[in-house]
Amino acid sequence: MDGQLSWAWEARSVNGKGLDVRMRLPSGLDGLEGVARKSVAAKLSRGNVTLALHTTLTRDAEAYTVNETLLEQLIDVAVRKTTQHPEHFGKLEIGGLLAVKGVVEIADASTATDAERSKREKDLLAGLDEALTLLIEARKSEGARLEALLKDHLSQISRTIDAAGKLAALQPDALKARLRDQVAELLEASPQLPEERLTQEAAVLATKADVREEIDRLNAHVAQGQDLLSTGGPCGRKLEFLSQELNREANTLCSKSTDVELTRLGLELKAVIDQFREQIQNVE
Repeated sequence: MDGQLSWAWEARSVNGKGLDVRMRLPSGLDGLEGVARKSVAAKLSRGNVTLALHTTLTRDAEAYTVNETLLEQLIDVAVRKTTQHPEHFGKLEIGGLLAVKGVVEIADASTATDAERSKREKDLLAGLDEALTLLIEARKSEGARLEALLKDHLSQISRTIDAAGKLAALQPDALKARLRDQVAELLEASPQLPEERLTQEAAVLATKADVREEIDRLNAHVAQGQDLLSTGGPCGRKLEFLSQELNREANTLCSKSTDVELTRLGLELKAVIDQFREQIQNVE
């Protein structure tokens, strides 16, 4: 407030992959938009941010001025279009024209001296800085709750990986035994098949079905995610990339699995990773 005008900033934000700022400023104060956007970008790197400036005149004087030249031009256009296309236009409502940007302005904003406008803009931007500080504090409070949730997701992922790792350790031997039985049946049915060739093919299949490398990479990604959360600071983009890598390894694990239980664990792993990935969208 400066004795003539009182104001209040409203700042809100929701999750978003990048920084998207939407702003609503009163007519006559549009010049603040560029500086206000820079202020937001300096403090925030992610989120869909909405800023609104609400103003009220506090003096007992004419509150608004009307740009009559612009209003007359709008009326002429409206009357002409209404006459030409009556089926598309109803009764002319002056209220709608008065709402057009630039038609009605705060009287003080248009009559204030340069020094008064400069001081007011400085005060308004200081108010914006306070509003953004409060928004950041609220985001930090939400971030603390979100951090606990993300760590819980990583713990679930880690437990599922451990269970899958135990099955994966047994999978090669089980696969070799099964292939050995199948090779024996084939040789019995077709003695002319080279046993050495069948053994080589069985070994190739066993190698392709080995998911222990995927298990190791999954564990490494989880450890990296835990480090990012513990370090603090903006890490949303890094966590998002990490979740993509986790999902890729989980997909490979499912595609290479030859065991029903291991496949089930792979699908469970993908479900938790999806939950983790969804919550990351709220992280700066």
